[in-house]
Amino acid sequence: MTRQLDEQIAGRFPVGKRLRVLDVGMGQGTQALRLARAGHQVTGIERDATMIAAARARLAGEPEGIRERVRLVQSDGRDTGVHFLPGSFDVVLCHGVLMYVDEPDPLLAGLARMLAPGGLLSLLVRNGDALALRPGLAGDWDTALAAFDTSAYRNRLGLDVRADRLSDLTATLAGIGAPLHTWYGVRVCTDTAADGAEIPDDLGTLLAVEERAGKTDPYRGVAALLHLCGVRG
Repeated sequence: MTRQLDEQIAGRFPVGKRLRVLDVGMGQGTQALRLARAGHQVTGIERDATMIAAARARLAGEPEGIRERVRLVQSDGRDTGVHFLPGSFDVVLCHGVLMYVDEPDPLLAGLARMLAPGGLLSLLVRNGDALALRPGLAGDWDTALAAFDTSAYRNRLGLDVRADRLSDLTATLAGIGAPLHTWYGVRVCTDTAADGAEIPDDLGTLLAVEERAGKTDPYRGVAALLHLCGVRG
């Protein structure tokens, strides 16, 4: 996903431009810190106190120049209009968040308002068109059969969450003024890897396969996750 995001940023903005980035649901700050190290001004939003504490601890270990480029806000991301003016950001990230939101449309509309004209909205969501694949490959036939007719699922943390379909999000993005520019699959071939599995020796080849599959039909359509990139008109 990082390679996909960098590809979109490189294709949309001039080389060397310092971007204003909003990372909603930043977790431990992996993308926020990476983009700050690349020279961008980053605001990270996270509602979980443990996660934001971890992000602050990681940020404290960075050089002063990087620390100055990062602002951390504890919030659930639905009140961006309170914290920021419309058009305040060139890039807005919302990765791994929508599955925890019952009604995502208001959140997405708020994020789109935060984008400057030509700005990039990057979403990472659970693929509602492929929910049957993981239990099917695991031989859990009852769960696989039920997954064809629902957008709800239980994730690996044991939480009951929801998935999004590409067609639905395409319509939503068009309606909020940030129409879909391109999309990728994420975890096409590696979704069945066990939690905590060791990194393989041939990681480079594995990533090359995932990167190729993530932008190639029909493989990307059955990925566990979808990475959608909308552009503010």
